[in-house]
Amino acid sequence: MTKTLITGASGQLGRLVIEALLTEQGISPATLIAASRDPARLADLAARGIETRQADFDDAASLATAFSGVDRLLIISTDALDRPGRRLEQHSAAIAAAKAAGVGRIFYTSMPKAESSLVSFAPDHAGTEAALRDSGLPHTIFRNGWYMENLFMALPQALASGQWFTSAGAGRNAYVARADIAAAIAGGLAQPVAGNATYTLTGPQAHSTEEIAALASEITGKPLSVVHLTDDQLAAGMAAAGVPDFLVPMLISFDANTREGGFDLVTGDVAALSGKAPGGLQAFLAANRAALG
Repeated sequence: MTKTLITGASGQLGRLVIEALLTEQGISPATLIAASRDPARLADLAARGIETRQADFDDAASLATAFSGVDRLLIISTDALDRPGRRLEQHSAAIAAAKAAGVGRIFYTSMPKAESSLVSFAPDHAGTEAALRDSGLPHTIFRNGWYMENLFMALPQALASGQWFTSAGAGRNAYVARADIAAAIAGGLAQPVAGNATYTLTGPQAHSTEEIAALASEITGKPLSVVHLTDDQLAAGMAAAGVPDFLVPMLISFDANTREGGFDLVTGDVAALSGKAPGGLQAFLAANRAALG
């Protein structure tokens, strides 16, 4: 019986992947292992017949125990952004523990164009991909596109004020819903290819900020104009608005990467892995109209 372990199982993506494995791929709960720093948060999954384990990426001993007897391991990238390079340390420790435990194949969630991306934490992803290659283990890399859900960090405030401040310029982003990402990952986990593989998981179309603003305005009935700024101007505005200093460079890097074409790639990998086309941005915003304010 093939055992598949999902790290970060208490998080939004991890739970969606598990649900897609169960409902869309027909995987038996008895073959799944859900792992988290705090297994108590996985009680509902345990009640469904899924084994739960503790996996703390800062505790090598816990990883060695967690990965024992695992055939397929999905490493969902951690959310440790307190200092540059910490995530790479965590991921590298997980890869080393997986190799020592005899894991058959590692799956990892990365980001589009990791080696050239301007996003501040892209080096963690590029470094993890390199560590996977160096490990010699069979592996699959899912380069997850920018979640449509990320728009809820900016759009509600922009719609409330009527202005969306950005330094993304004419750059385009192929936003993809988290559920579509999860369905694709589940497909890749359930039916892995023989060799190493890298997939870039995107939505069906790349949109400019103006196009997104127009869609949001149409759906909500609220006017929304896009105000183009330089990175420095946007950073000053964020600081004046009270955004914590440590967050400003990271947020600016998102717009800079969009402006320079780091998010504009559109692929068919979601459909190829999940068996269904990813949903479009207009339908997603309409379905989540209440969240836009």
